Amino acid sequence: MFMLKVENLHVNVGDREILKGVGFELGSGELHVVMGPNGSGKSTLALTIAGHPRYKVIDGRIIFEGEDIAGLSPEERVKRGIFLSFQHPVEVEGVKIIQFLQRILKNLKGLDEVGAYDVIFNAVQELGLDESMLSRFLNVGFSGGERKKLEMLQAYLVKPKLLILDEPDSGVDVDSLKVIAGVINKLHEEGTSILLITHYGRILEHLRPNRVHVIKDGRLVTSGGPDLVKTIEEKGFAAVGAV
Repeated sequence: MFMLKVENLHVNVGDREILKGVGFELGSGELHVVMGPNGSGKSTLALTIAGHPRYKVIDGRIIFEGEDIAGLSPEERVKRGIFLSFQHPVEVEGVKIIQFLQRILKNLKGLDEVGAYDVIFNAVQELGLDESMLSRFLNVGFSGGERKKLEMLQAYLVKPKLLILDEPDSGVDVDSLKVIAGVINKLHEEGTSILLITHYGRILEHLRPNRVHVIKDGRLVTSGGPDLVKTIEEKGFAAVGAV
């Protein structure tokens, strides 16, 4: 049974068509990877599934657990179990991370402040993160790796049905990459379906995708197994018709 089915998806940003008929199925509990050159439409796909209002579906469907969600707000998609980890998380002055995470757990899990506090600290320790981050303002002064670790902590606390990761490997060092991959693997092992967007395969050295899709110019040009990543790494996107 599929968790997510994208059918003939056409998406505009302003008056420009970015996605031009993308379609694929992601099975329940599977990890799929979307690759492609810069500007191919990968992030547009992620943001459209999550419901970003700037990205307008002009044709096609986004089926999540049997329901077409293309007309739902981002908030409704979150409530249904969809979580997007942003490529460039924003800074928010004056909002401490612990307060932000407590509010998330209150709204999505119904936990009070004390219960949420315990869950958050247990997760930080379990994932081997630095507890001092919780007293800092949201992403303010964070390195690329710190921002991505915080995104993964949020995902681990929420434990979504579908986790969309928009280039979790960009701007991070080797040690941070291992931590991020470790959280992804934990969630995958616990049954979360994952759609991971990337343009190179460094993070995939730590993961085992079920399926790999390659996008070029807003179209899906090929799909295959994990060996497709090796081909791209060795020969480039030209080897799979994506250049």
